[in-house]
Amino acid sequence: MLSVELHAHSALSYDGRDPVDLLLEQASAVGLDALAVTDHDEIDASIEAAEKAPDYGLVGIVGMEVTSAAGHVLAFGIRERVESGLPFDETLDRIRDQGGIAVVPHPFQKSRHGVAAHISDEQLASADALEVYNSRLFTGRSNRQAEKFAIRNRLPMTAGSDAHISEMVGQAVTEVGADERSAAAILEGIADGRTSVVGKRTPWRVSLRQFGGGAKRRALRALDALR
Repeated sequence: MLSVELHAHSALSYDGRDPVDLLLEQASAVGLDALAVTDHDEIDASIEAAEKAPDYGLVGIVGMEVTSAAGHVLAFGIRERVESGLPFDETLDRIRDQGGIAVVPHPFQKSRHGVAAHISDEQLASADALEVYNSRLFTGRSNRQAEKFAIRNRLPMTAGSDAHISEMVGQAVTEVGADERSAAAILEGIADGRTSVVGKRTPWRVSLRQFGGGAKRRALRALDALR
């Protein structure tokens, strides 16, 4: 089993703080085997992280968090940026056209662009996997909803720290049964459902700091855009 962080943001995300090297350092320090940097509607930092990952003893997985018209979708194993704003079904098609897999994060958390409120159960069940443990939880209710849905629909299950600062990488981990230590084997293991999830809640003070820092960075970028 390989320990994989499937949901982490770098400074390229509008709400992320740290460069990819700090994320990689943290992933290595906590004993992970692989890391996917999943910036909001950006892919360049993820490609950089995947290229640098072997220097840290890690497998790098290229990915991003796509903002579909219905909400967020994680794309893994892609080569190019997937356009934002597309319908949910088309977003999944674009990911798969690149040979990637589509994992829906925090699907039942409305406040964080979860897709479940905007699509049918059949559409949600068409994803390749469901994130059933997101460490940035409040009550845990939405995680439990996701797990029940995944079990009922026989969907592979993943976990993610949803880290926006490097210290939180590794808070929630997907353990993947992979035939070899490579990105392709990890993604195949996820798609086949050879996964288990391990996670712990991001501390409240850190969640608030991440939220506050993200809001500040969004405001600064908006101001820069007006200049």
